Amino acid sequence: MPIETTPTFVAEPAADAQFVAVPFGRDLAPPTDLPLPVDALLAHYEAKGEPGEVVEVPVALGPGIRRVLLYGVGGGSAADLRKAGASVARKVKGGARVWIRVPETGDAAALAEGALLASYTFRIGAVRTPPGIVFVGGDEEALRRGETVARATALARDLVNTPASIKSPAWLADQAREVAASAGLGFREDSALDGFGGIRAVGQGSAQPPRLVELTYAPEGATRHVVLVGKGITFDTGGLSLKPEEGMKTMKTDMAGGAAVIAVMGALATAGVPVRVTGLVACAENAFSGSAQRPGDVITQYGGRTVEVLNTDAEGRLVLADALAYADAELAPDILIDIATLTGAAKIALGLRLGALYATDDPLAAELVAAGEATGERLWRMPLIDDYRADLNSDIADLANVDRKMSGSAGSVAAALFLREFAGGRPWAHLDVAGPARATADDGEITKGGTGFGVRLLLSYLASLG
Repeated sequence: MPIETTPTFVAEPAADAQFVAVPFGRDLAPPTDLPLPVDALLAHYEAKGEPGEVVEVPVALGPGIRRVLLYGVGGGSAADLRKAGASVARKVKGGARVWIRVPETGDAAALAEGALLASYTFRIGAVRTPPGIVFVGGDEEALRRGETVARATALARDLVNTPASIKSPAWLADQAREVAASAGLGFREDSALDGFGGIRAVGQGSAQPPRLVELTYAPEGATRHVVLVGKGITFDTGGLSLKPEEGMKTMKTDMAGGAAVIAVMGALATAGVPVRVTGLVACAENAFSGSAQRPGDVITQYGGRTVEVLNTDAEGRLVLADALAYADAELAPDILIDIATLTGAAKIALGLRLGALYATDDPLAAELVAAGEATGERLWRMPLIDDYRADLNSDIADLANVDRKMSGSAGSVAAALFLREFAGGRPWAHLDVAGPARATADDGEITKGGTGFGVRLLLSYLASLG
C-alpha cells in the first residue's frame, strides 16, 4: 500500500532527529523548551498559528543541522489538526523521518489521519519514498484510530488509482476477496448473475465478464443490519452512447463507490463497529462492441421490474438498482446506503469537495451529514422532488433509465429518484460522489487522483450506531 510508513509512538524525539515538528496555535502557546527565540521567530514570520502554517527553523546539531518545524494547529478542532498533520507531512521531502509532537488537547486521531493521508503516493514505476512519521506523546489509542482510518482510505485510493488495463471486474472481486480474508469477513462472488439483468446488460459489451461481490461482517450481539452498495464500474466508455475522449480519461475511477465499500468493510472490526454490515459491489466494465446493449433496449432488473435503456452512459444506476433490489428482497436490512460516482450533474451543482446526499429518512440523513462534517468528507442534502418522478416513465417498460423531459438539467435528482424505486421503501440514502471522489491536485490530506471519499464518513457513521 502506498502509505509505506508504519508510524511509531514515543515519549520523546531521538536526540539526532533531523525533523522535529512542534505545535502552536490560537489557544496553544508557543513552545518554551526549545533552544530558540520562538516568540521572535514567529513574529518575524508573522505566523499566527493557523492550521497549515509551518515555520521551518534550522538548528545546529553537532556537525549537522536539525530542522524544527513550528506547525500551526489553529483552534485545535479535528479539521484544524487534520490540516496541520497534512502540512507537516508535505513539508518533509525525500523520505526523511519526522517526529511530530502531538498537542496535549484536541483530536489526536485527526492529526494522525491528516499526516498519513498526505504522505500517500501512487505511482507505477519509480515511487517517491514517503516520510517516516513518529508521533511524540498524545493518546496512542486515538493515534492508532487515526491510522486505521487513514489506511482504509488509502486502500480505496489504491483501488481507484489502479489502471483499467489491470482493473477488470474479476480483479476488483479478487481484491475484495483478499480484504475479506485478512479482515475475517464472509465473502461471496456471483459471476452467473441469474436475475441480475442490470449488471449483465451493462457488462455484456466487454470481454471482461461482470461480477457481484458480497462481503459480510457480523459482530457478536449485533441487532441492526446496514447494507452498503457500491458502484464498481471498472471503466466507463459510455457504451454505445459513447463519451468524448476527455470524458473518458478519468473513467478508471468510476468504481470509487465500490472501492469505498470494500475499504470500509475491511476496517469495521478494527474500528469496533457494533452493527452487522453487508457490502455489495456491482462490478462491470461499460464497453462498446457488437454485443453491447443498445439505446432502446429493455432489460429486466432484479425482482422483475423492466427498464427501457435510453442512454447506455447512464449505466451506474442500472447496476446499483440490481444490488439495491437484491438487498431489499434477500438481506432485509434496517438501513440501505449506496455510494457512487453517478452523475456529472452532482459535480456541477456541488463542485469537487461536497458529495450529494439523497435520503428517504430524515434521521439517517442528519446522521450522515454529521459524520461528514466530523470527518471532513462533507455532504449536502439534495431534494427528492416527487414532481419529477413521472419523467422517468416509459411507454414500453416500467421505467426509463433517464428522464425524458429535462435533458439532464436535474440529472442527479432523476438518478436518485430512479434508485429509490429499488430500495423497497426502507430507510435509504444515496451518496453521489462524482465530484469529491477525484481530485485534480493535492490539497491538505487529499492527494491528486482517487481520494477515497466516503470511507471516513461511513466508518464514522457506522461506529456511532448502537
